[in-house]
Amino acid sequence: MAAFDKIYSGIEGIDKALDFIRPGDNVVWQVSDIEEYAFFAEKLARQAIKEKRNLIYIRFAQHKPLLKNQEGLKIIKLDANIGFESFTVAVHEIIKNEGQETFYIFDSISELQVAWSADLMMGNFFVVTCPFLFELNTIAYFGIIRGRHSFDAVARIRETTQILLDIYSEKNEFYIHPLKVWKRYSNTMFLPHRFEKNNTNSFTTLTGGLNASKFYALVEKKTSVIADQNLDNWDRFFLKAKLNLDDTKQDTRKLNKTINEICERIIGKEKKLVDIMQKYFNIKDLIAIKERMIGSGKIGGKATGMLLARKIIENILPEIFIKLEPHDSFYIGSDVYYTYLVQNNCWKLRIAQKTEENYFSSAKKLRQRILAGTFPETIKEQFRRILEYYGQNPIIVRSSSLLEDSFDNAFAGKYESIFCVNNGSLDERLDDFEKAVKQVYASTMDKSALEYRLQRGLSKSDEQMAILVQRVSGLRFDNIFMPCAAGVGYSYNSYCWHKDIDPNDGMIRLVMGLGTRAVERTESDYPRIVSLSNPNLTPLTGNGSRNEFSQHKVDVLDLGKNTFSSLDLSELLKILPKWFKNIMLEHDRETEKLLRQQGENAAEVVFTTCDGLIRMKGFIYTLRQIMSIIQKEYNYPVDIEFTCNFSEQGDFLINLLQCRPLQVGGIGGKITIPEIKDKNIFFELFSGTMGGSIIQPINIVIQIDPEGYYKLPYKKKYTIARIVGIVNQYFKNSKKIIMFLAPGRIGTNFPELGIPVNFSEISNIKIICEVSYKDAGYIPELSYGSHFFQDLVESDIFYASISEDDNQTKFNPNFLKDRENILLNIYPDGKEYSNIIKIYDVSDIKLMLLSDIISSQTICGIFKNSF
Repeated sequence: MAAFDKIYSGIEGIDKALDFIRPGDNVVWQVSDIEEYAFFAEKLARQAIKEKRNLIYIRFAQHKPLLKNQEGLKIIKLDANIGFESFTVAVHEIIKNEGQETFYIFDSISELQVAWSADLMMGNFFVVTCPFLFELNTIAYFGIIRGRHSFDAVARIRETTQILLDIYSEKNEFYIHPLKVWKRYSNTMFLPHRFEKNNTNSFTTLTGGLNASKFYALVEKKTSVIADQNLDNWDRFFLKAKLNLDDTKQDTRKLNKTINEICERIIGKEKKLVDIMQKYFNIKDLIAIKERMIGSGKIGGKATGMLLARKIIENILPEIFIKLEPHDSFYIGSDVYYTYLVQNNCWKLRIAQKTEENYFSSAKKLRQRILAGTFPETIKEQFRRILEYYGQNPIIVRSSSLLEDSFDNAFAGKYESIFCVNNGSLDERLDDFEKAVKQVYASTMDKSALEYRLQRGLSKSDEQMAILVQRVSGLRFDNIFMPCAAGVGYSYNSYCWHKDIDPNDGMIRLVMGLGTRAVERTESDYPRIVSLSNPNLTPLTGNGSRNEFSQHKVDVLDLGKNTFSSLDLSELLKILPKWFKNIMLEHDRETEKLLRQQGENAAEVVFTTCDGLIRMKGFIYTLRQIMSIIQKEYNYPVDIEFTCNFSEQGDFLINLLQCRPLQVGGIGGKITIPEIKDKNIFFELFSGTMGGSIIQPINIVIQIDPEGYYKLPYKKKYTIARIVGIVNQYFKNSKKIIMFLAPGRIGTNFPELGIPVNFSEISNIKIICEVSYKDAGYIPELSYGSHFFQDLVESDIFYASISEDDNQTKFNPNFLKDRENILLNIYPDGKEYSNIIKIYDVSDIKLMLLSDIISSQTICGIFKNSF
């Protein structure tokens, strides 16, 4: 079609009144009912088929079909309930594949309001779809039902479309009132027009007089019963639910229906979670959540888990609930995220990023554009209200995506959480808050998150990012703000390092200060690992002092510098009150004595294992009760994040920040491990493993030489990690079973402690072994409870710690030295590192890993018999 070709609508009078529909036009019919829209759709379809046009009917709504199946018409059925993003991407693919000059008739897009609960998202669909149709010189018909949508939604549609027509009908007459006709004008174009349904040739323009009066009387009649269009459908729904709160005559069935509808709108459709929500939340509770929302949509997995856990405790354990800090969180709805992408011209990149070939490359560009975007003033004003509510109390902006913290996917550590110290003027605090929200949004495009979604078959799924805004729980010490302690807890302990530990009682990973040190692997620092069945047992590695395997740095918020900081304990000594130090700090008396003998200043040498808090009356019992009852109600193990603040008198309050289903590694039953000769043993362990009972053949071994790695310059240690990532990708689709042995901590951020790989660089590896190397100070540390640990569990990766200080351990690091190193076959540029990175194909020697959880024995070696 050439520019400004005449497109016939099937009704001659309309063609003349509008100066014809033209290539690229999106035509919106605002109607009273679906029959009115169907009349005009049928006319276009008949004309298009007659002209042998490529005619597509996009069928997705619950209303009766606009068109019957017929020759010359292609009907494509879609399901709007798959979500805004998946639906929009599917439509985009259809448009791209059908190409130039195609004619489209869409079902009434008012039905999208039903599927997505908000006019906002219907408007977003229209805003991102119509320009693409325009670019391809298509003709597209859309219908919307009058009075069902907010003025804002209709205004967005009007701004985007080329033609907007207001349709009224009565008996045998149709009235058409053009509201927008792009780049066309006549003296009568925007006047109302009339014709008879059975005689389209009767088309006339109403220039005044009796006929015009009749038309405006009809308009008044048709619009007099319309709901308040100042409100989005989302707000109208909740207003109605709120007004019905005091209706004591509502039957149980109707109440349950309303609860279910609210849950679908703000929680989602994951049946397990919704069932538990319906058990503990009433309508008033759910409306209270909505009242603290910014925008519409879901509140996401993290927010849902936190609210549900607290409600379970409130209902079942009221004596424990009084030991929980009240929460006053806010929620930024998931629709705000999509609207941000649409309004900041990110959608084309978002569509491109969904394709296999652009999955990573477009993500980088999209991330930058997200960070550079701006929020509309209406959202900014709501952000200001949040900040005014919290005053100058520190807050944290946390990811709470729809897929996050679910029964199937944890996304542990994949998305950002950003602290806002919240100092300065309101404008300064607003700027920091907006940057934090953008960082969380942009983290959906982080490589580790993309790899995680790809690995778990979620790359095509809707991943809407909601946000949980929480007050930071803590105390102020001079210009330092922090909780007394924080940690993560697991209702089931799958890493039992001692026979006296009951895994069913769970465990916690505890730190002084902010909980960031509890969920990340930190430099030369060891959080306290506490078995709740036997709190005095600690999984200390090696024969070092208590001081060596303890916490020496504390994460805090520096109110003076308006920033997050990690401080040495020695820096905090002057500002911490004596009662606090008595509870949380310990002295290394031996080192202090040695320093005095050497004539050094009598400085205090302190560390923390949180021992005083662990011994505090009721603390361990309270955490055990919290996790036990939530696990019982979930019928599934859980993990939690929490803070704890206490007083000089020993009173404490726990702030339950997060709760999610716990992905537990395989446990398995008894495995009988046969005896083999020492010469056939690669390594044998009696502790330090995680992954349950397994019998695993091994095809590929990646082994990092500890001494060679230690001698590498600092920057080149990162190169080793990147090469491991290349090898990991090389074997991605090979179905080879890979075992990786490396000195110190795998996945650390600090090369002097181990190999700084990110999880995407070891995602195809089945077994990882952290090997100690005392001469360089490389010490394994599972970091049970950290985000890295959660990645291992979710990916079903077996973990082993090989410690040279364990008298029972057997380890032959030269076991495979006579075999060919195939590194250069995989990575030809790696010659410089071929003495450090050894890659062996062992498929021919029956190398096996056998681990029995009952006896705690693990052997990797060459077995003659198959299993």
